[in-house]
Amino acid sequence: MTGLRERKKEQTRRRIAAVALRLFAERGFDGVSVNEIAAAAEVSKATFFAYFPGKESLVLQGVGEEDMAGIVARRSPEQSPLQALRAHYRAFAAGPMAEEDWGEVTARMRVVFDSPALSGAANALLYRQRQALARVLAEEYGQAAAVLAAAQIAATVLTLQESFFHLLVGGTPPREAAQAMARDTELAFDLLEHGITHAKGK
Repeated sequence: MTGLRERKKEQTRRRIAAVALRLFAERGFDGVSVNEIAAAAEVSKATFFAYFPGKESLVLQGVGEEDMAGIVARRSPEQSPLQALRAHYRAFAAGPMAEEDWGEVTARMRVVFDSPALSGAANALLYRQRQALARVLAEEYGQAAAVLAAAQIAATVLTLQESFFHLLVGGTPPREAAQAMARDTELAFDLLEHGITHAKGK
């Protein structure tokens, strides 16, 4: 019974999210209320809030959850922070790309790109990631160096992610977008490790 209950809860969560994203795509994030989402998903407003704290969390689920600090903290002894992060994003770009999964991701990112409020909220989440990364780096490199390095790394990662999602939103197939991200990842981390002079001739 526990397994059946959990499956039903997950189905309800997915239905609410799918209905909300459809409404956001049709009318914009600010043009849709929680009441309208609940009604269209055939759930009560209380049920909506049982699954999502608000409209923002529904769209931003997964955004800002990238654990750069954890990747660096858990790296193997022979890896540098940049090597660990490069390996992580290299693996992401080489991973499986299921069209049905990326359809939902693309829809959510389109809503984020179209809403200044959501873009600001996403940037706030990413700023907290950057602070967490700086704290981990400070243990090895000192506070000043850690803050500067975390800012450079976070800006690079954000650019990689934005470029990838803009390709998806623009209609590029997931596999092609991933191939572009793989190329960008190598260049991005080469630049972080060696500086702008490394880009000459590329």
